[in-house]
Amino acid sequence: MSGEIALIEQFVSYLRNERHFSPYTARCYGADLRQYAEYIATTRTSGENEQQDATEMTTDEIGQRMLTGDAMLIRGFLTHLDHFGYSPATTARKIATLRSFYKWMLKREMIESNPMMLIRTPKQTKRLPKAISVDQVEKLLAAPDNRDTLGARDRAILETLYSTGVRVSELVDLNRSDLDYASQTLHVRGKGKKERIVPLGSHAMAAIRHYLTLLEPDPRFTHLRQQSMVETIVPLFVNKNGGRLSSRSVRRKLDKYLKESGLDLTISPHTLRHSFATHLLDNGADLRSVQELLGHQSLSTTQIYTHLSSMRMRSAYDEAHPRAS
Repeated sequence: MSGEIALIEQFVSYLRNERHFSPYTARCYGADLRQYAEYIATTRTSGENEQQDATEMTTDEIGQRMLTGDAMLIRGFLTHLDHFGYSPATTARKIATLRSFYKWMLKREMIESNPMMLIRTPKQTKRLPKAISVDQVEKLLAAPDNRDTLGARDRAILETLYSTGVRVSELVDLNRSDLDYASQTLHVRGKGKKERIVPLGSHAMAAIRHYLTLLEPDPRFTHLRQQSMVETIVPLFVNKNGGRLSSRSVRRKLDKYLKESGLDLTISPHTLRHSFATHLLDNGADLRSVQELLGHQSLSTTQIYTHLSSMRMRSAYDEAHPRAS
């Protein structure tokens, strides 16, 4: 399939401009819908009795097929996903994309009925978020060589992720103006353009100060000084060219330090967010405060961390109490 489908582009634009989804999330929705479009392009459908080679369908024809799509077409797509071994969680996400897409079309009276009303989301086993120990966190944070500007940046990034529990998308969106030196806080823009203020620990604050101290005189980044004089939006964490760092780059940097420190390579930036929440609860923080720090809309989303905290408490009890078993 070549070319963009106007219907998908309109929906992605709606997610970004009206629903205020992050560019990354909107791209994920678009990718799911393009996969759905590619499936439509490889089916043979042209009425009940007539068939044609659908690989020759134009993007306009595929868009029209989406508009006239029914539950049978969608079920065929889900069977297609199952054939290629997609996990229930991934399939559920793609179903959620289709639900939003068809709900949007129904609301705008592009379709008369919503075929997703006849589609069930597969049941998923609830998985507890992964958290690592304080010792593992310390080992990871010590991995970057902070004598170099970029190494100091990486140390500051890891310290900030663990100190604040921010999402990696929120981290790379930070500007220098979001850092309040006096109160040692960060102004964070979260999902749906919701904003919050999060405190920075002394170690994270020191790491950021050290990074910026090295960044300022570094000849590779002299243009940033000029930029900060005329612009208010200057990224806090920059790439090697002085531009805004991407989420993917943060993931690659983390992978590098996991390998160097001999830690589990499945640890992700989100693992540091989980560890942040779990360690707070382990040490007596109340659930409502953790909810606000994480930027969760619902308290029930935060409550999953209490299970982790309880499991760790039980493990410590079983290991330490002489009559635990």
